[in-house]
Formats: sequence, structure tokens, C-alpha cells
Amino acid sequence: MRAILAGGGTGGHVIPALAIAKELKTEYAAEVLFIGTARGIENRLVPTAGYPLRLVRVGALKNVSLVTRAKTVFDLPRAVWQAGSILNEFAPDVVIGVGGYASGPAMLSAVIKHIPALAFEPNVVPGFANRIVARFVSAAAVHFEDTAKYFRHAEVTGVPVRQAFFEIPAKRGGRPTLLVFGGSQGAHAINEAMIRCLPELRRQAPGIHIIHQTGERDYHDALLAYNWFTASGDESAEVFKFIEDMPAVFARCDLIVCRSGASTVAEITAAGKPAIFVPFPKAADDHQRVNAEALHRVGAAVVVEESKLEGVWLAETISALLGDTAQLSRMSQAARSLAHPNAARDIAALAAKIAGFEEAVQSSAGVS
Repeated sequence: MRAILAGGGTGGHVIPALAIAKELKTEYAAEVLFIGTARGIENRLVPTAGYPLRLVRVGALKNVSLVTRAKTVFDLPRAVWQAGSILNEFAPDVVIGVGGYASGPAMLSAVIKHIPALAFEPNVVPGFANRIVARFVSAAAVHFEDTAKYFRHAEVTGVPVRQAFFEIPAKRGGRPTLLVFGGSQGAHAINEAMIRCLPELRRQAPGIHIIHQTGERDYHDALLAYNWFTASGDESAEVFKFIEDMPAVFARCDLIVCRSGASTVAEITAAGKPAIFVPFPKAADDHQRVNAEALHRVGAAVVVEESKLEGVWLAETISALLGDTAQLSRMSQAARSLAHPNAARDIAALAAKIAGFEEAVQSSAGVS
């Protein structure tokens, strides 16, 4: 079996794609090729994982200037032609689009060449590339039931995340602990709101422990604020520019304040952690808000718009939740109800199925 995974740009696209590639290689002895662009994080992560990477030239169409959009439209036919040349050379049995700049041209080329194509969509509302190809792809693997309506043939598989998130036990007792992060680069608005709310939080949640990943930009300001916060000795904090072992930190916390990108949402559901989501307001198609609201509807999260993120409200909400263990338990159970521990396996099986490798799917499942 030969498979192409196309897309990238951010870790939210590339990390699940690598998990799918590993499953294809392990269960179906697949030969895997990635297609990306020169600007994406795939240039670092994909070769490190041991997979070949080919590049196409294409830019953004969403949330960019008219000049950039016009240039992308001009470049798109060439990108489709470049992707088509790669497909001709590699001769894949299936093309899997994971979102991001390179996904659209590769998926369009696969559709034109009648190569089975699978769209992977981790957000509630599909990204631009997946919306373009939604009616033409052979199948789609989605995270949320509400997303299935955008595609002709969709299966709810979830988003691949590290197994360690599923193995986190429920936290019982100990000091009330809050985890705050905004992705690998941090989130300035969340950092500022946390700093503003520390005096109120000291009054309303005495004895709290805070673990805060700030990113590079706000690290020193946050460190000064937390030095004041912990001066009395009752409260404590750990401040990091970046956290390497996020599952280990998840295991220590009772509540999380964070953004609501697809990968973060998937990790939170896998770990069964209650969350206060602050969606990034400039995310394409406002997908972070929609993701957050999907968890809010089942009672797993509280959602606040960044423009309404006020220090006293944040302190009061954190204090109220940390003081209500029964509510935290209900939120945890609601989050786990949306988890998909076999996402990578199920996506790989769906890809193999549309590629005509149904016997391999049955064999991997132990069916003769």
C-alpha cells in the first residue's frame, strides 16, 4: 500500500498526520510520502520522523490581504500541477488531506486523477481546503458528529493524540492545581488576564497552585507577577516558557485555562480534564470558538470570548470551579465522553478501505 499525506503548516495538522502515517506503516506496511510547503512545521517534524517530504508552492486564502489572496489564486493551478506530478511519480493508492496549505492542491489533484481521497477534519467546521473538496472526496474522518454533514461519506474517528493523554488517572485530592497555556508560543491575552487576576485569585482561591506556560514573549513579566503572588507562602506557582511533557502536567491539574484548537480539544477530551476555553478570535472561520462550544454543550467546558476576558471574572470562575469537586467530576466525565482512543487506527483503516485494502483491514482486526 502506498499513501500520501498532504497538508501541514502547524503542529495541529502535522502531529495527527504523523500518527496516521505510523499506523499505516505498522498495520498495512504502507510506504508513506508527505506533501507540504516550505513554510510549515512539517519541514522539521516529518524528516525527523523518518518520512520523505515533497513541497508544493501555495499560500493562504483565509484571513490575509487581497494582494496575498490574489497571489495564492494565481499560484494555485501551478500547485495543483506540482501535486499532480508528485502523484504521478509516487502512484499512491490513497491520498489523505490533513488540512493546511498543501492539502487543497494535493486533494484536488487526487480527485482529478480518480485516486481515492480521504479528508481528515479535526474541527467542527471544516477548513477552507476541506470545504472545497468535501463533495468530491471518497470519505472523510471527522472529530465531531456535527462535521459529518459537510461530507458525502464521513466517519467519526476523533483526532489522534499521544496515548499518554488517555492513561492519565483521575486526580484525587491534593492541592487545587490550575494549568494555564496558550500553545507552544503562548497566548498574550490569556497571559495578561492571568496576571491581572492574581490579586483576586489570592483572595478567592487561597492555597492554589498554578502551572503556567507563557511562551517566550511574556515569560519575564509573568515571572515577576508570580513572584509577588507566591510571596506569602500560601500560594505557589511554576512558570515555564515551554512545557515538554504536557501529559505529565495534565495529570497534576484539576482545571485548565487554554485556547481551543483541535489538537488541544482532543488532548483535553482524552485526559478528561475540565477546561475554561478562550478561543483565538482570529482563527480561520472562527473554528476555535465552534470547537469550544461543542464541549460547552455537553458540559465539559466554560467558554469566554477573548474580548470579554476580564481579571475578576476569571478569578471568580477559577475559584468557583476549583471549589466544586462534584462539578469538576461531571465536567471530566463529559470531556471523556468525546474522546476517541483509537483515532489513528480508525483513520488508517478508513484510508485502507477506500484504497481497496479491505482484506488488510480485516487481517489487522483479527478477522479471517
